[in-house]
Amino acid sequence: MRSLIAILDWLDPKTLLKKFGDLATLGLWLIVFAESGLLIGFFLPGDSLLFTAGVLAANGTMNIYAVSIGSAIAAIVGDQVGYLFGKRVGPALFRRPNSRLFKQEYVERTQKYFEENGSKTIVIARFVPVVRTFAPIIAGVSNMPYHTFVRFNIFGGVLWGAGLTLLGFFVGESIGEDNIDKYLLPIIAVIILVSLIPPFLEYRKHKRNKNTT
Repeated sequence: MRSLIAILDWLDPKTLLKKFGDLATLGLWLIVFAESGLLIGFFLPGDSLLFTAGVLAANGTMNIYAVSIGSAIAAIVGDQVGYLFGKRVGPALFRRPNSRLFKQEYVERTQKYFEENGSKTIVIARFVPVVRTFAPIIAGVSNMPYHTFVRFNIFGGVLWGAGLTLLGFFVGESIGEDNIDKYLLPIIAVIILVSLIPPFLEYRKHKRNKNTT
């Protein structure tokens, strides 16, 4: 129980940024990059971290220009790395059709899905925990056209990386420094709940289509 509490405390956005000290902005960029393009970053609290960084920038702890612009760039570059990883390394993972972990039909289904919904997926995935880490890799594995991926990666990266930090900044200015701790956790909880809506709707759609076939 204590170890679980320690992990949750370590992943608390405000605590996580404070651990970087004077390098909090650099730490933010690294986390955004890792969560966007490296498999090891899927557990990191991207949405709430970006929003919290914006709130901290509102009270002068961080620089909003560095936070918003840098986060957008880190998100875009991270997804580019994820796509190239999927493009070059991914197919080898799916080479054995009857593998215990992978099957060729999964690749075919994923490729078909990205052909039909690829651009929308790349943007929406930014706001869905865990999914945003794997989406660019799957896009690479599925041979999503590179120019299409780049276009929507930039749009999604700016919308997510700069959008959430600026939202946090404006909310931080509105509630004032004295009330930040009072409102921060409830707002982050709402952000997490909202981020779960897209996968829930997709699950319902998939289940409904499965029942009609």
